[in-house]
Amino acid sequence: MQNTVSTPKFTSKQIRLAVTIFYFCTGLIFSSWASRIPTIKNKLGISEGELGSLLLVMPIGEIITLALVGKMVALYGSKNVFRLGILGYALLLLAIPFATTFWSLAAILTCFGIFSNSCNIAINTQGVDVEKVYNRSIMSSFHGAWSLAGFVGALIGLLLMNFEIEILTHFIIIFIIILGLFFSQQKYLFDHETFTEDQKKGFVKPDKTLIQLGIIGFLGMATEGTMFDWSGVYFHEIVKAPEKWSTLGYAAFMITMASGRFIGDKFIERFGKRRVLQVSGILMGSGLLISVFFPTLVICTMAFMLVGLGVACTVPAVYSVAGQHKTINPGVALAMVSSISFLGFLLGPPLIGYIAEMFDLRYSYALFAVFGFVLAVMVTKIKLFKG
Repeated sequence: MQNTVSTPKFTSKQIRLAVTIFYFCTGLIFSSWASRIPTIKNKLGISEGELGSLLLVMPIGEIITLALVGKMVALYGSKNVFRLGILGYALLLLAIPFATTFWSLAAILTCFGIFSNSCNIAINTQGVDVEKVYNRSIMSSFHGAWSLAGFVGALIGLLLMNFEIEILTHFIIIFIIILGLFFSQQKYLFDHETFTEDQKKGFVKPDKTLIQLGIIGFLGMATEGTMFDWSGVYFHEIVKAPEKWSTLGYAAFMITMASGRFIGDKFIERFGKRRVLQVSGILMGSGLLISVFFPTLVICTMAFMLVGLGVACTVPAVYSVAGQHKTINPGVALAMVSSISFLGFLLGPPLIGYIAEMFDLRYSYALFAVFGFVLAVMVTKIKLFKG
């Protein structure tokens, strides 16, 4: 027996639009923080290794509350958990500019990670519910909205930095946008889900297929997380771009990733998941290697666009295969694979920092280029994809 949802009070289009908007909101909050990482790093005088440690506290906060948030969603419904989570997430964004030391920022980012996790689990639960109403896969479009928010957040950050707007003012603007969208759309979310007792207890033991899918997702999301958190620093320290152009690579990456997710289903339908993921891995690896060997403004911008295209379809394709598992409930299978995959998004950026501290940021990017090629080989070798 799968989890059920209460009868919607609103039309399916209203619910889908609201869920899409809230995917956008969570992406906008995260990308707003990410777009200002280089400025915050310079303001506090943080080294690459220290930045890596700071980026590690977010996944720690998310991992330690993973089971708790899942339990809260089962008991109180994803709508209630998300409403609390998105408000806390936005408020903690406002708190970041007030950090004056490494440790104060670490404390804020730990809480930031906790509320990020709450939003992530709750809104993805809402996304699953919407799919049940439509009786077809539309999760890719939701992730596309999250990616689009990343581009918009980078664009806003770039614009405000060019006008020399302070970080606090920037984050206040984002907070007001989030509040406006929250109060206009939160009523359209599903009221409550009912879970079976097995689903309340937690996940079942993953099988080999799910582990393999999780590893592929891990490699893709590690690259995605790296581009989120380190692309601005890479442009500032390796490309030597002026500060007002430090987010150009991030914006280039985000626009191709977002557009790739909105059109990716057409390519998968024509060429199949296997071929699309093979090309995706090659694009990821090649783009990163180009940025390592040719660290100039124009070439790196184009290279980061290739990485964005490579990352675009990886997670949606992996989730699609996981949801078709023959013996495990689709929702449970997706939760397992997404948990392994998301660890890549969370742990990749700190790893970049530690390698950069010991060697150089280009060595870090070279290592992650290997991830892309490994992904392409794994998709070729394992029998998970029919197309």
